[in-house]
Amino acid sequence: MKAVLTKIFIYLPALFAGMFLFSSCENSLNDIKKISSPEEDKPISRSTGVDVIYSDSAKVKFHLTAPVMVDYEENTPKPYKEFPKGVKLVFYNDELKESGNVVSDYAIQREKENIVEFRKNVVATNADGQVFKSDELIYDMTARTFKSSKAVEITSPNGDIAEGFGFESSESMYPWRMGNTTGSFHVDEKDMEE
Repeated sequence: MKAVLTKIFIYLPALFAGMFLFSSCENSLNDIKKISSPEEDKPISRSTGVDVIYSDSAKVKFHLTAPVMVDYEENTPKPYKEFPKGVKLVFYNDELKESGNVVSDYAIQREKENIVEFRKNVVATNADGQVFKSDELIYDMTARTFKSSKAVEITSPNGDIAEGFGFESSESMYPWRMGNTTGSFHVDEKDMEE
């Protein structure tokens, strides 16, 4: 009996070591599979001090600047560019005058969908000086429209404030439409007397 117990105590440490070895190999293999997976997003380049001018038919349409741009795998089903430290996009009209701009703390350009998603502290200004604030603004580069499903606040130069959800507008951010709109609007007393 004593000999049997001695043999068990000798093999027990070897048994635990083998279990540990096999369990750690399994985890390592899973990590390797995840890293080598073709579906895993892999950046192919990282650029700093990004300054890009987009034109169409030899006319400047918008100017993009960003501190950092990370370009993700072109061969993936949905390649994209990420702007993790924010972005500024300035729009121009046919006379090369600024017609509006958008600034955000984070953005992502989805190449196949041809959209730019602005997220976190999004502030946009149109040519009339109206300022749009939201946590999301999506720019469709094909349709040349903006939309948001998040809360939006619009402040006009005269101090009028409109708030709502379901924002949509043209590229110039005028005219715009918004659902569930509430706000505070200045009314001239002369207009009320008429």
